[in-house]
Amino acid sequence: MSDSPAAKPAGLSVFFPAYNDSGTIASMVIRTVKTAAELTPDFEVIVVDDGSADGTADIADELARTYPQVRAVHHPINRDYGAALQTGFRSATKELIFYTDGDAQYDPGELAALWRRMTPAIDLVNGYKISRSDPLHRIIIGRVYHYIVSILFGLKLRDVDCDFRLMRRSIFERINLEKTSGIICVEMMKKIQDGGFRVVEVPVHHFHRTHGQSQFFNYRRLFRVARDLMLLWYALVVRREHLRPGVTPLAQRAVDPANRVYPTPPRV
Repeated sequence: MSDSPAAKPAGLSVFFPAYNDSGTIASMVIRTVKTAAELTPDFEVIVVDDGSADGTADIADELARTYPQVRAVHHPINRDYGAALQTGFRSATKELIFYTDGDAQYDPGELAALWRRMTPAIDLVNGYKISRSDPLHRIIIGRVYHYIVSILFGLKLRDVDCDFRLMRRSIFERINLEKTSGIICVEMMKKIQDGGFRVVEVPVHHFHRTHGQSQFFNYRRLFRVARDLMLLWYALVVRREHLRPGVTPLAQRAVDPANRVYPTPPRV
């Protein structure tokens, strides 16, 4: 872009990875449609339903029927958080991509603060939580997790686990994402940092979860997270596989044909 989004609006894709978020996804989408319309006339909103077992899928389809800018992409089964992010990035069609979770722990209205910081000199605007509104054990686990991954991977972010990000779609013309679990955020930010992309950080609010429960930070998954982090560390820090030639970027990988898209896209 030759000018900032505020002066010359770019196209914007917003997506929500959603799993059993029937209590929050409608309000998130409705607020996002309003916010995005104030930023640019060229936008789309995508709900990535990751095989939800509640009413999330039906609500997403109803939102798509109600708002012409909205569409829903449904995984036939639950594939985990990282897989939902990959689907969202591959489904986005606009110049800029914003994503946050469908559980309403972030306010999509604060996208405007990130938008203002997205200048031609910036590739990614990363949110960081002003104060984490979670139970004490999750706050402690989150701080330990952030400290460990920052040391292991040499990350310079204030908050690698803040899923409130506005980025250029062109990033995914150079990097690939492989992880299907929640550690995809570490994988993504490590590859973005090593790729020399320009990142700024903006404070955002974090709210109490009113529906559902975390699918990442819970005791049952801690061993799996530790194992996956060490495998990722070996791949990205020791072997530096992502910097080798011949890596197929995410933008060149097709969306899984098993996914159901609503409204059904026209045949070409």
